[in-house]
Amino acid sequence: MRDPNPPVMIVMIEDDDGHARLIEKNIRRAGGRHEILRFATGAAALDFLLGGGATRPRSPRARLILLDLNLPDMTGLDILARLKADERARRLPVIVLTTSNDKRDIEKCYDLGASVYMIKPPNYDSFANAIQQLGLYPAAIQAPETI
Repeated sequence: MRDPNPPVMIVMIEDDDGHARLIEKNIRRAGGRHEILRFATGAAALDFLLGGGATRPRSPRARLILLDLNLPDMTGLDILARLKADERARRLPVIVLTTSNDKRDIEKCYDLGASVYMIKPPNYDSFANAIQQLGLYPAAIQAPETI
């Protein structure tokens, strides 16, 4: 019998170790059996998702991206723009998960094709609760197998 909610690969692009642990822990608490692959830089994530040219093919398994906007090597806006400009990745759901509540960032992310924009709550309990709710998202969505 086919699993109606099979595990998916979640690509987390997050440079903060504490936030990354909290996100993964609370996705697991929500019952997520998903594979979570974390990248601390945008360049490493884009290389994995889009491939490094003919010598390294793109990843065939990613189904959801969690994207921080504030990264050490490039902005999340740049990453989002690159993903949505790539024919293979443009339909991939991207959840922006960031501390920025700047209205311009929110509008730009949606203009670029973000699926959801979530502001990381400042206190631990609110953050943990928000991520647990987010952990239910992969089981509820249907994503095309584009990457």
